[in-house]
Amino acid sequence: MRDKNMDRWNSYEPFHIVLADKKIADIVITHHAKMRWADRVESQKTGFDDICDFLWEKLKASKIEPYYKKEQDVYLIDEDLVMVAEFAELEKETDIAGNPLHKMIVVTFLGRMSETMELRDLKSYYSWLRHSRRMTLIKNSRKRK
Repeated sequence: MRDKNMDRWNSYEPFHIVLADKKIADIVITHHAKMRWADRVESQKTGFDDICDFLWEKLKASKIEPYYKKEQDVYLIDEDLVMVAEFAELEKETDIAGNPLHKMIVVTFLGRMSETMELRDLKSYYSWLRHSRRMTLIKNSRKRK
C-alpha cells in the first residue's frame, strides 16, 4: 500500500521514508501479520488499510526503531509494540540519486512489551518458545505410544 495522502502530480521522485538504511516506498502486510494484529494489538481496526495507515504514520513520525542495533528484522513501534519485518527492493523504482527503494514486508506482530513481559528479551523468549514446543511434542508422542 502506498501513501494515499500524497497527491503528487508534477513530481520526479516517489515518496519514501527512511528507516535505518532502507528507503521505504511501500508496505506489504502478510495474512499472518493481519491475524496477529487482530489477536495481539487491535481488535477494532483490523483491515490491511488500517494497519498500513498506522505503520505509515509511525514511520513518518520516526516512531519505529530496530529492536537490536545489529539486527534488521525486529522493530519496536512506540517503544512497546514488537514487529518482525523483511525488506525487498522495488523493481524499476529509485530515488533521484539512483538508490533503490524498498518495500517493507510485515511478517508478524509479536505483541506489546507492556502486556507480555517475555518480549523484553527476545533471545530468551525464543529459547523459551523452542523449549515449550519441544516439551509439547515429547508429551504428545508419549500419548500416542
